Amino acid sequence: MEEAKGMVKHVLLAKFRDDVSPERVEELIKGYASLVPVIPTMKAFHWGKDVSIENLHQGFTHVFESTFESVEGIAEYISHPAHVEYANVFLAALDKVIIIDYKPTIVNL
Repeated sequence: MEEAKGMVKHVLLAKFRDDVSPERVEELIKGYASLVPVIPTMKAFHWGKDVSIENLHQGFTHVFESTFESVEGIAEYISHPAHVEYANVFLAALDKVIIIDYKPTIVNL
């Protein structure tokens, strides 16, 4: 197996509070996506809702995945003023959150 060079994924699993409207969730997602052109180390952003039939989501409803050029790039993102401001608003809308950073690994069979 070979770890991908440089690239790091930042995955956030979220459950929004029950009192957060679908319209507000949509606004928050757009706000998250708007960080990509503002934070140079943030290379890509994807998101989606849980569609699993296994019912193992433990209440988490949304997944957000950002791609960075390096672990140091994630550190720059975390301390960037635009992220700090956005994170305060976004995290306040969540009931539960898990964040994991990882380097994708290629499996050669």
